[in-house]
Amino acid sequence: MTLYHNDKSAEIHNGDCLQVLRTLPDSSVDSCVTDPPYGLAFMGKKWDYDVPSVEVWQECLRVLKPGGHLLAFAGTRTQHRMAVKIEDAGFEIRDMIAWVYGSGFPKSLDVSKAIDKCNGEANRLHEFTAWMRTTGLTARQINQITSTNMGGHYLTAASQPAIPTAALWELIRPHCRDVPAWVEELVQRIEAEREIVGEQTKARSTSGKSALPTIGGSTVYESWNITAPATEAAKEWAGWGTALKPALEPITVARKPFPGTVAENVLQHGTGALNVDGCRVGDESGRFPANLIHDGSEDVVGLFPDDGEASAARFFYCAKADPSERRNSKHPTIKPVALMRYLVRLVCPAGGVVLDPFAGSGTTIEAARLEHCRAIGIEREAEYCADILERLRQGVLF
Repeated sequence: MTLYHNDKSAEIHNGDCLQVLRTLPDSSVDSCVTDPPYGLAFMGKKWDYDVPSVEVWQECLRVLKPGGHLLAFAGTRTQHRMAVKIEDAGFEIRDMIAWVYGSGFPKSLDVSKAIDKCNGEANRLHEFTAWMRTTGLTARQINQITSTNMGGHYLTAASQPAIPTAALWELIRPHCRDVPAWVEELVQRIEAEREIVGEQTKARSTSGKSALPTIGGSTVYESWNITAPATEAAKEWAGWGTALKPALEPITVARKPFPGTVAENVLQHGTGALNVDGCRVGDESGRFPANLIHDGSEDVVGLFPDDGEASAARFFYCAKADPSERRNSKHPTIKPVALMRYLVRLVCPAGGVVLDPFAGSGTTIEAARLEHCRAIGIEREAEYCADILERLRQGVLF
């Protein structure tokens, strides 16, 4: 299904991107700026279980004009898979832009707590998760019941099995029939074995409770107990975890190959170059655009020395999308419009056509319109297509 915004500056397709891309003419778009699935199964979303296939990127290559640029976001753990598939499709990898921010939320396993939960019994956690799988509850259902993303951990037969806290178990228990006494005992032991030595409170977002409020949703404050290691083995591994705090998203910079020189290609097709002056930091006399973008937060700015000459201000900065930018969309991975405008401006001249085969809530589409470009967006989920049209209705007209 094809939906048009009423001023014809945006063409929105509701359907599978590969099928829709195959209907677009060869060499018909100037650039592709997109935030595709990262292949992380983010928040249990089915559309995020793998990075896009080589076939998808081949179709993007076909519809791009010679020399047209592709900018594709990726996750740090799957950037290599994204870049390889883009390259295998025939693109030339030109660079990588790092969008650095200070508001990422670490999802690290506390090794000390995990050791105490085992309490010397190697199969203790797996016995619990094996029983949980007999209840018929799915990870999605448990997530909804508990307002967490822990459902998969309570059901897993592989890595990072977990037993819920007493408070979460109180929510889960009514949905389980015939709970054995040994299961109740396990949950009680999890609570009892570590001494409570304090309490910590942090802001969370109501949008999945898995990220900071800057991602979207309203802000709530949650508290949890700080506990001390109970066993000698746990004391030895106190302070150890399994993950770093996420602080950047890589953006692959790729270009469709072309014959001849850049000058010849620019004159013939209007593509092949980057809008350097248009993306200088400050104004035309500002700093040359770099392959680093930051969010301006204290956490990030503090990483850069400021001796009067070298400061973080010399890089383009853009914070994560705040709640006002969501335009009531429930999409979990909304990118800020200011960031997408910068990226569109970098690779597409005014009046050009920007393609986004994974349009999501439509920030690329809105950014293209604000940069006086025509946009073609493809989105599989009808709910998000409706969000895009609403975003465009609320947006600023040319």
